[in-house]
Amino acid sequence: MTEFSNLESSNIWDYKPKWCQPWSILLTGIILSVGSWFILHILWITSIVSILIIIWWVYFLLLYPRMFKEYVDSQNN
Repeated sequence: MTEFSNLESSNIWDYKPKWCQPWSILLTGIILSVGSWFILHILWITSIVSILIIIWWVYFLLLYPRMFKEYVDSQNN
């Protein structure tokens, strides 16, 4: 397991590559949702895709960074 006790930042985005930043996660989700509608024109499929993407966003944009920050802060204390 990686030791995070001597990290300079508790911001997870400082350690992620350019293609794995909040803007790219948001852009990918929007493209998938809109693309689902433009390709299929089926509302229920687009709705399911959009709900799954929102769940993905909540986890990776809100919960995961918060958990990482709490973990790093606890290791630094």
